[in-house]
Amino acid sequence: MNPYKIMIVDDHFVVREGLKLILETSDKFQVVGEAKNGQEALGMLGTINPDVILMDLNMPVLGGLEAIQALKDKNDPTPVIILTTYNEDELMIGGLALGAKGYLLKDTNRENLFRNIESAVRGETLLSADILERVMAAKMQKPPDSSKTESTLLSDKETYILQSVARGFKSKEIAFELGIAERTVKAHLTSIYNKLGVDSRSQAVATALERGILKI
Repeated sequence: MNPYKIMIVDDHFVVREGLKLILETSDKFQVVGEAKNGQEALGMLGTINPDVILMDLNMPVLGGLEAIQALKDKNDPTPVIILTTYNEDELMIGGLALGAKGYLLKDTNRENLFRNIESAVRGETLLSADILERVMAAKMQKPPDSSKTESTLLSDKETYILQSVARGFKSKEIAFELGIAERTVKAHLTSIYNKLGVDSRSQAVATALERGILKI
């Protein structure tokens, strides 16, 4: 099997080098490009065609959210995993809403890095427990916006399924837990997408968080 092609976008050389060294310990991954801001990254995409982009949020010239928005505007399907620090919770939710496949702390361990990349290549959303904790803590500190709260929009089962998705569970695992067929889980997900006006798992999680529907 050919290695997954990875692009690293971060304005800190040390971060890029650290991730590159970790990735090169496995023959499953190949770093095919590095950029220090979103503008550089967008200019390189057509040449290197990465399978996954590891994207920082705060960068000069063009930041991570703006770069993800540009990819979305161009209908570029390249999955993005956001690289984050401990003070960027609101930006993380914004990235999810734009379709990012997951988030990684910049000091994440090797196993978590590999697992997230492989999930992104499969089109899955994987959110680590520590990051979900931080997102929910940030939401708890703010008074609820009653105009955005729609706790009855989803059924109890749909809410449970979306909570499971947010925790990184696959459709097959959710089906086993609920004692239903995997296709039934996928049908529920389609219903969730329609109700929330989204078209991906990551966008569904972000929208549900913003509206106060999801309680993790």
